[in-house]
Formats: sequence, structure tokens, C-alpha cells
Amino acid sequence: MSRTHVFRRVMLTGAALTLAAAGLAACGGSSDGALAVNDSWTKATDGPMTGSFGTVVNGTAADITVTGASSPVAGIVELHETTMVDGEMVMQPKPGGFVIPAGGSLALEPGGNHVMLMGLTGAIAPGQDVPITLTLSNGDTLTYTTVAKDFAGGNESYEPTPSMSPSMG
Repeated sequence: MSRTHVFRRVMLTGAALTLAAAGLAACGGSSDGALAVNDSWTKATDGPMTGSFGTVVNGTAADITVTGASSPVAGIVELHETTMVDGEMVMQPKPGGFVIPAGGSLALEPGGNHVMLMGLTGAIAPGQDVPITLTLSNGDTLTYTTVAKDFAGGNESYEPTPSMSPSMG
């Protein structure tokens, strides 16, 4: 095999890999393919607040920080963690937001990190679509849709606590 033939084969393989990577990134759920939210769902409720969950996947070679969120179904949306404070498990805003590692993922789950929807504009019924927009540290956004479902789980109580925002809309 000539050197030119080997060089062409390497160039074509590199181009094919680049195109394949671009195609996979386009399936990621955001406009640039950098971030996606998989298996997302929101806890159905007729109360003033609820949590939203799923897996945030970073398809890039750099860490991505989610700094905020919004939704038309809630007056206030915060990124929350569940952590031990004075011997008691509490939900509170996550300082600095969520960092999704390069090529990695972050689980949003009951009893852990989650998106907190507060000051709901109405009940969220099982099967209802709940749109959420994440804001990234670079100003980009990712909008995705969760589906509401009944969930008793650990019987989490999404009620206001002193660590949560006092204004419920």
C-alpha cells in the first residue's frame, strides 16, 4: 500500500468519525448537542411545589455547569440538593449549580440533586408534559419536556422549609 493511499484512508476515516460524532451530538437534545436530559420526569402534585428528575448527560470534552432553570408551570425554579444539615436531611439550593463532568452525567433523583419547581401555576397531573429550560454558565439554554407521574418514593414532602426561597409566587 502506498503512503498516499494510507494517508487518504486515515483522512477519510477521520472525516467519517467527525461526521459520526456530529450526528450523535445532534441527537443530544440541545441545539448544539452538548447536553441532553434523559429519562426525565416530574412528580405529579396538586400542592405548591414539586421536584423534577432525570439524567443530565454531557457529550463534550469539557465540564458544563447548569446555573439555573425555569418553567412556565412554576413561578420559581431552583437547582436543589438534598444534604445533611444539623443532623437532618434537608433540600436546599445547590451552591454553584450542577457541574456535569466532561463525557459524564449527573443523576437528578428523589433524595438527591433535583430541579425544584415552586409556586406552581396549577396542579400537575400524571401524564402531563412539563417543559423545563436549563441555563448554562456560558449563557446557553437547553429546553426539554418531562412527563408527570405519580411517585410516593421515600414520601418526600415538597413543602417550603426555611432553606427554600420564601416567595412562592
